[in-house]
Amino acid sequence: MGPLAAMAGATVVSGLLGARAAGKQASAMNAQAAAQVEAARIAAEEARFRPVGITTRFGTATPQFTGGRLTGYDYQGSPEVLALQDQLSRIYGPSLTQAERAATYQPQFQQAAEQLFALGQAEIPQSREQIMQQQRDLLRPYDIEEEQRLAAGVFGRGRGGLSVGAGGQPELQALAEARRRRDLQLAANVDQQYMSRAQQAAGLMGAGAGLLGTGYEAQTAALGPFQGAFQSALDLETAAQQPLQIGSALGSKVTAANTNAGNIMLSGQTAAGNLQRQAATARAQQLAGAAQGASNLATMYGMGMFSGPRTQTSAANNMALYQDYNQFLPEVTLSQ
Repeated sequence: MGPLAAMAGATVVSGLLGARAAGKQASAMNAQAAAQVEAARIAAEEARFRPVGITTRFGTATPQFTGGRLTGYDYQGSPEVLALQDQLSRIYGPSLTQAERAATYQPQFQQAAEQLFALGQAEIPQSREQIMQQQRDLLRPYDIEEEQRLAAGVFGRGRGGLSVGAGGQPELQALAEARRRRDLQLAANVDQQYMSRAQQAAGLMGAGAGLLGTGYEAQTAALGPFQGAFQSALDLETAAQQPLQIGSALGSKVTAANTNAGNIMLSGQTAAGNLQRQAATARAQQLAGAAQGASNLATMYGMGMFSGPRTQTSAANNMALYQDYNQFLPEVTLSQ
């Protein structure tokens, strides 16, 4: 066996071992990927929401599945609950009509309240001077009558030209003094009049607001029977939904537990796959090392590092070359 033939055979062996190593590693990685996909599929399946069918005194809840997937979740009230709801519906129907009738009276409350507001606004004084002037205007007709009566009496008795000292005509002087004292008294009462009118204005406007509020309160009170009956019907509906709520809560707990179990399985499968990949990589490296060793031996043999020249015609020499080459190959076991 010549050096070139030995080197060629080693190259072939090296290539075959390298291909086998790559195939082993690829097969292990494909198996790992398939196992992880399957584990992920199982974990996703376990994580699906699966509510539980529940029956109570007030109703029944039934989940609906198609192909293992939740497609609906129905609930049905018990005959007792349905009968009570029918009775309540016959009550809150007419009571709503009563509330509508009460709303028709609101414009009358509105009109009366607006009139009281207007009266209160008119009663509010602008200033103290305005109150003073209003009081004088009220007394003016009486002042004119008194002046006329005084003039007739004074001039009728011929006393029109009478003048006493610096005060002038006595009767006119007495009249002026009386009116001055009256104006002082009116001025002293202005603050009291101002506060009194302000309180009256506030009272009128408060009465208007109260009347307007009474109209709304009447509507609210008329709506009360409807609201009470309707709320009772809603409470019955909530009672009928209890099985659905209970089933959903239990389903959530079951789903959480299954999700945890699926995650544990996925984690274990991932760890096992990593170990398989590491083992496959080690086997591939072992095969690659054997191939490299065979290639090195062939190179060394070709360089005549083991013995002297051999002829290609001697079968004994060929057997000796094979034995020399074989003693340097490592013992490699390829597991399937």
